[in-house]
Amino acid sequence: MGRQVIIDWAQLLLDIQRHAVKQISRGISLVENEAPGYEQLLLSLPANHTTRIIGVTGPPGAGKSTLVDALIGAVSSDGKKVCVLCVDPSSPFNLGALLGDRIRMSEWYNDPNVFIRSLATRGSLGGLHPKIIEITELMKAAAFDFIIVETVGVGQSEIEIAGLADVTVVVMVPEAGDEVQTMKAGLMEIADIFVVNKADRPDADQFVKNLRLMLAPAFNNHQREVPVLKTIASQKQGIAELYAAIISLLTASHDDSKRAWLLTERAYHLVQQKRMKGIRKEVLQQSILEQLRANQFNLYKFVEGL
Repeated sequence: MGRQVIIDWAQLLLDIQRHAVKQISRGISLVENEAPGYEQLLLSLPANHTTRIIGVTGPPGAGKSTLVDALIGAVSSDGKKVCVLCVDPSSPFNLGALLGDRIRMSEWYNDPNVFIRSLATRGSLGGLHPKIIEITELMKAAAFDFIIVETVGVGQSEIEIAGLADVTVVVMVPEAGDEVQTMKAGLMEIADIFVVNKADRPDADQFVKNLRLMLAPAFNNHQREVPVLKTIASQKQGIAELYAAIISLLTASHDDSKRAWLLTERAYHLVQQKRMKGIRKEVLQQSILEQLRANQFNLYKFVEGL
C-alpha cells in the first residue's frame, strides 16, 4: 500500500498565486483527477474579474492551433501573461491528451509569461474537458491576463465554448463555402469574431463576402456587427488585427448581463456535474444489459428510476 500524500491546499494556492509553474501544473492535475480535498482548493479561490477567457473554436483542419500559436506571440509581445488550455481528442487507450497542440507550440516552453497545458476531452460529448470550468477558475488565481481555450471543434462542441469564454473566435477556411449555407445557427450566434484562416487560398475573398452577407441580417436587427477577419496564421498575417479586435471587444464589454449569463452557464454546468456524480456508465450498462436480457427494458422507466 502506498503512503497517502497529504496535500497542503493553502500552500498550494499561495504557490499558484505567485506563479510557480510546477505548482500550477500540479494544481491542474489534482483538479483533473479529483484528488481528495480538491474542492477545498476551489472553494478558497479568490474572486478575479480581470483575467479574460478567449475561446478559439471551429472545424478540424481550420488551423486553430497555428492561429493560437501566433496569438500567443501577439499577447506576449504586449507584455501580458497568457495561459493556453488546448483540449485535445482523448487517446482511446488511456484517456490522455494526444499532445498535438503542445508539440506545435513548443517554442513557448521557456517563456515565463506563457503556460501551455493539453487537456483530454476524456470522452466528454462536447469538445471541452469535463473539468474545464474548474481549471480556468484555478488559472485565474495564477493572475494570467488571458486564458486561451482551444476546443477540439467537433460536432456541437463549438457551441459549448460560448458558456465559458468572454470572447469566442470561430475559425474557418475558404473551402468551407458550402458549409456556411448549412451552418448550425448556434455557431453563427456564438461567434464574437469570425476568422477566415489560410486566406491566401483561392476563393477566400468570395468566402468572406458570403459570410458577411449571411451576418448582415443580424446586424440590421440592431445586433452588434460581428467582425470577419482574414488571417494566414502560418505566416503571422492578420494576427495583430485579430488581437486588436479581441482587445476592443473585451474593453467595450462592460455589460453585466452578459457576465451574469456566462456565470449562469458555468453554474448550471457545475450543478449538472454534481447531480450526476456517482452515476457511472459501466454500472448503467450492466443494469441495462440485465434488463434487456430479461426483456424488461424501457428507456424512460429506466431513467425515471435513477
